[in-house]
Amino acid sequence: MAEQRESIVRAVGLTKVFRDFWGRPKAKAVNDISFTIEPGEVIGLLGPNGSGKSTTVKMLLGLLYPTGGILNVLGRSPRAVETKREIGYLPEESYLYKYLTAEETLDFFGSLFNLSRADRKKRIDQLLDMVGMAHARRRRVGEYSKGMARRIGLAQAMINDPEFLILDEPTSGLDPLGCKEVKDLILTLKARGKTVLITSHLLSDIEDVCDRVIILYGGKVRAMGGLGELLTVSDENRIVTPALPQAAMNEVLKILRENLHGEEFTVDHPRRTLEEFFLDVITKAKSDNIETAGVSGGGKIAEYLSKGDEKSAVLESLVQEIKPPPPREPAEPLPEQKEETVDRKLEQLTEEPKSAAPEPETPQAKPDEKLKEADAKLNDILGNRK
Repeated sequence: MAEQRESIVRAVGLTKVFRDFWGRPKAKAVNDISFTIEPGEVIGLLGPNGSGKSTTVKMLLGLLYPTGGILNVLGRSPRAVETKREIGYLPEESYLYKYLTAEETLDFFGSLFNLSRADRKKRIDQLLDMVGMAHARRRRVGEYSKGMARRIGLAQAMINDPEFLILDEPTSGLDPLGCKEVKDLILTLKARGKTVLITSHLLSDIEDVCDRVIILYGGKVRAMGGLGELLTVSDENRIVTPALPQAAMNEVLKILRENLHGEEFTVDHPRRTLEEFFLDVITKAKSDNIETAGVSGGGKIAEYLSKGDEKSAVLESLVQEIKPPPPREPAEPLPEQKEETVDRKLEQLTEEPKSAAPEPETPQAKPDEKLKEADAKLNDILGNRK
């Protein structure tokens, strides 16, 4: 029997009350909510402004302490350092040091997780290529547009290869091409077994990538479940067929009218979404090699994020370390160089060590002379006061 993995997040009766200066309850931001997030799930946390989404996320990150209830993240307290090592977080606003370059920014965040210099360099190269920012790696972050800074923020959230990724408005400030790349990345992470929590007001993005949603209002869970069960309209049917000849269409319409007994129905052609049409136009422009000064789109998913078999990767790296480097043949020195080297070594051996030259002693004044000088100065000062 397969071993059941522990829930990534387990919240029971979670409550957060903000109090005023005197300790009196001011606002109940989160009011007795309970939910679980299982390994490998992509969860959407939805709700209008002030519904408790940000407060819930801050409690998951260990930035706020719950007023009541039980909250476990990765089987531990959210405040445990071991928990934070396994979490990647993209805040709603990308707070980056504007005087650092993209390389320096990712190197800084990688060093916080004690990654080796070699690992940091490898991951930085892969992440910058993945988010389409390799061409601006040495520009200061303060010079970036909002969308470019957002891409760097997404890269820093994944520098530690997290087990649990929390993305707050991940597509904010991104063009449709960037939004598509972020959604593809989320699906890749899901296929690898990672768990992702997304908060967003763009419901179409949530619908594209999430397995389940949790909808909050007034600090309480108002709806929760899979998108299939929540969005399916069970009392209506839809039939999609290839284009039919007019005679066949007339037969279908006749059958529908006979069976619906005068009820209204609609027959139309399916439509593509605007996002699909936009991406199609951009793909055709790229295939025509049209140049652009903006972001041209990201590359492939970072190798360390897309690897499914970590054991084989470790064994491969160990084998590469064991392999001895190819022997290098030393260059044969010329006869004249050999004689010069021998003579120089003999001179160094026979040369006597030079003693350091003594420093000149500074003449020191005698004690009697110092006393006389001090008396003279006092007499001058007292004489001036009279």
